[in-house]
Amino acid sequence: MNKLDDNQCCDMRGLLGFLILFLLSKKSMHGQDIANEIAKRKGEKPSPGTIYPALKSLKHSGFLEEQKEGKIIIYTLTKKGKKALEIAKRKFSRTFLGVLES
Repeated sequence: MNKLDDNQCCDMRGLLGFLILFLLSKKSMHGQDIANEIAKRKGEKPSPGTIYPALKSLKHSGFLEEQKEGKIIIYTLTKKGKKALEIAKRKFSRTFLGVLES
């Protein structure tokens, strides 16, 4: 029987937007910083082909704003993004509250 590892069992792609909003609620960051922070938590660094489309989508939704510093783009939560994170936290808690208690 094959042993499952964390990457096979717990695919976090559906949580990427939530993680980005959460990280940016702590401080503004550029894409590479966000990818590094996710790697610390997940153990695997998301590729640029994963992180930047997610950032673009969150910006398009009005949750993020960009500020260019030379060639680097710094992402910051908007008021709408902060509200979206609060809603997502409540939804996440309701959805997964009993999972850890089982």
